[in-house]
Amino acid sequence: MISKKDIENLANLARIRLSEEEKEGLAKDVDSILAYVDQIKAAPIGDFKQQPGAVKNVMREDVIVMTSDKDRGRLIDEAPKREGDFVAVKKIL
Repeated sequence: MISKKDIENLANLARIRLSEEEKEGLAKDVDSILAYVDQIKAAPIGDFKQQPGAVKNVMREDVIVMTSDKDRGRLIDEAPKREGDFVAVKKIL
């Protein structure tokens, strides 16, 4: 359990002033947050690959695809601005 003294130390480090009511309220809030973190820590993880809904990156190989000059010209013609054989884009610094 986090004490009122711990909250005072944190407030001092953050250079903020807290009233007595705020200190008590924050102590309760931090306690409930820490209790929730403990619940999450206690949850069984298991094999991550077999969990439904697990996030997995799907990567593909980089493959060079050659386009014809005609197709390349059509793509460049669709761009709002161009400089020679290149698409002109806004400078970002």
